[in-house]
Amino acid sequence: MEENEQLATLMRGLRGQNLRDVQFADDSVQLRLVEVDESSEFLPLVYDPASISAYWGKRPRAVATRIVQLLSVAGGFLSRIALDIINKKVKENEVARAIELREIVTSLGPAYIKLGQALSIRPDILSPVAMTELQKLCDKVPSFPDDVAMALIKEELGQPWQEIYSELSSSPIAAASLGQVYKGRLKENGDLVAVKVQRPFVLETVTIDLFIIRNLGLVLRKFPQISIDVVGLVDEWAARFFEELDYVNEGENGTLFAEMMRKDLPQVVVPNTYHKYTSRKVLTTGWIEGEKLSQSTESDVGELVNVGVICYLKQLLDTGFFHADPHPGNLIRTPDGKLAILDFGLVTRLTDDQKYGMIEAIAHLIHRDYEAIVKDFVKLDFIPEGVNLEPILPVLAKVFDQALEGGGAKNINFQELASDLAQITFDYPFRIPPYFALIIRAIGVLEGIALVGNPDFAIVDEAYPYIAQRLLTDESPRLRSALRYTIYGKSGVFDAERFIDVMQAFENFITAAKSGGGEGMNGDMAELGIIKSQTSSVIPWLPQAPSQPGQQVQTRAALAFLLSDQGNFFREFLLDEIVKGIDAVTREQLVQVMVILGVGNAAPVFSMVPSFGPIKLAALLPTITEEDRVILNNVQKVVEFLTAGSSISRASNQGADVTQIVQELLPVLPGISAKVLPEVLSRLTSRVVARLIRDSFM
Repeated sequence: MEENEQLATLMRGLRGQNLRDVQFADDSVQLRLVEVDESSEFLPLVYDPASISAYWGKRPRAVATRIVQLLSVAGGFLSRIALDIINKKVKENEVARAIELREIVTSLGPAYIKLGQALSIRPDILSPVAMTELQKLCDKVPSFPDDVAMALIKEELGQPWQEIYSELSSSPIAAASLGQVYKGRLKENGDLVAVKVQRPFVLETVTIDLFIIRNLGLVLRKFPQISIDVVGLVDEWAARFFEELDYVNEGENGTLFAEMMRKDLPQVVVPNTYHKYTSRKVLTTGWIEGEKLSQSTESDVGELVNVGVICYLKQLLDTGFFHADPHPGNLIRTPDGKLAILDFGLVTRLTDDQKYGMIEAIAHLIHRDYEAIVKDFVKLDFIPEGVNLEPILPVLAKVFDQALEGGGAKNINFQELASDLAQITFDYPFRIPPYFALIIRAIGVLEGIALVGNPDFAIVDEAYPYIAQRLLTDESPRLRSALRYTIYGKSGVFDAERFIDVMQAFENFITAAKSGGGEGMNGDMAELGIIKSQTSSVIPWLPQAPSQPGQQVQTRAALAFLLSDQGNFFREFLLDEIVKGIDAVTREQLVQVMVILGVGNAAPVFSMVPSFGPIKLAALLPTITEEDRVILNNVQKVVEFLTAGSSISRASNQGADVTQIVQELLPVLPGISAKVLPEVLSRLTSRVVARLIRDSFM
């Protein structure tokens, strides 16, 4: 029971269910900053431990003052922790101590607030209770004086605020640990803007705290029984935190993010950055009107959640440029029904190995290849290098078997799967890496909004179309390999059901993208439409089978894609399967196929037989094997799908005329292009001749 409660607490933390969303701090919050009279111009503007150490090492009095300040706030807490350990009451007092820790961290200033927020997604470092409580950290603190903010605008932008903004709110509309935000209007064009001004002495306070924490970490390294590498943790986190201190960087992040989304997701908007009026300590961006998506009662909230899912998947699997603060307050529904994403001070960059590794893991999951998944998890940093994988394999296999019970990969309950994976962290050398914790949080935030209006919302079902699109259109060799594996599996046998599953998901993605007006996808589909319009005129010599009700070939999006330049890779191995299907018919059917393909009288082909010597003529009439029947069945399923429900499967059960079958096969063959027709015939002829020689002489 206790373990279940611990797991539930952990999942609440990972999903961000305790994230606070307020504009100002509680009145009781007091922020302790380090105010120095000396110039801070020698402090580094990017994280450099050596430079920070050199600066504060020469100022022992300031360091001593800060240490006394820290101990006065945290001393009582540390003594109570020690007593809990001595009296063996750590578990009993865990919740109370976690609350106390959060309150202390809030008062210690921006470095500790941001570090606490970073630790709130690290179940490998903190207990579930502490992690969850730290998510309540209030980044909103009392505002600093407005005259100080106005003076900083003048110092940073080189002129009084009245020369830049025709109006500016008399007080901030929000205040956080790093800065506060005013609403204004640009003088030059009348645009409404948000003006963020950095809090004084932030750089000094942050660097002195990092200096103290890092030196403490160096001392702790001398005790091998302490497994947490404080120095490594601080260095990893501080480098990104320094980026957040630079508002120029935040503005550029927002601009880059908007460019990445503009082509395929015009439903996603980002505040425009006015770089002319932005500096390291002042950020001017467009003002976004709207309401928080989590609080909106409009009918399109569900659609915008789906847009959000695709947006985060695109970041995760495509751009690798990940918005690292998924928070209800950062997702806004605009009056014209778009999804605005705010705050790009902190972003995470995913490597190609992480992006491709996740898609490869999905492909392995589809085929229940758990040995491959375990290896994927090592690459993705869920399992440390060098760990014995044998004990973990059956545990993961059980978790994934349960997840797949509901109808395959599309119907996986992501949160239940994440919960089961989190459970493993208690008993095995298995961890939730920080980047994946952010993914869980982003999905948790979106899912929480969606479930209010749609209790049946399934995040994986919404995500699958985008994953299919990535598999089909990305030219990376690793994703090409993942696509082939998805269709052929470990056995290397073509699976028509998997093919249809992927193509249906791709069509769903196209439908959603077209309805959203993405210029990239609409442009692609316009190109496919040209191909569709040309289909009937490329092969005027095709004999027409008798028209029957329901037998009209319809060019669907999947077929149009396969016939496009983008579909070339997928078309190549699909062509192999169709050639195998044609090859599986009898001699009489083969003759008819050749006639239909334009070879004419097939007799000349067979007149070559004597030149091979004493060949068994029976070899020209190969029996249909069970493998052949499977191939034919697969081809018929694929053709029926691509021709939007033709009668081929019904006709095949009644001994269909091969002319009719090939009539329906041809639209899916690249033989629509006269340039590729010889390749179709060549493959087919080579296969028949190879079998003829093998069966005759071996």
